[in-house]
Amino acid sequence: MNITLWIVQGVLALVFIVAGSMKAFQYEKAKASMPWVKDTSKGLVAFIGIAELLGGLGLILPFALKIAPSLTPIAAIGLGLVMLFAALFHAKRKENQAIGMNIVLFALLIFVAMGRF
Repeated sequence: MNITLWIVQGVLALVFIVAGSMKAFQYEKAKASMPWVKDTSKGLVAFIGIAELLGGLGLILPFALKIAPSLTPIAAIGLGLVMLFAALFHAKRKENQAIGMNIVLFALLIFVAMGRF
């Protein structure tokens, strides 16, 4: 179970660090690849990106370094909330493909949170 949790944490961390970095530091690239970014303020996109970037780091570093390992499931819950709100946002915009990805990520984040608490 521990190995499975580490694999899922690693994949999730990679996804959120890459996506968060693009939203936070490469706004034009995010705007070109994500339709919703065009209709959202640059500040909000950067905020979401920084939250995803920090959350991705929080999925790995606290537990790996054994420095406040209880932050890992908290990071998973926080990112889960981000995915829940993202799914609602995409539902409002009728972007069904994005909702599917949000649901998959949400489920994996809940798995990590439950496994690490």
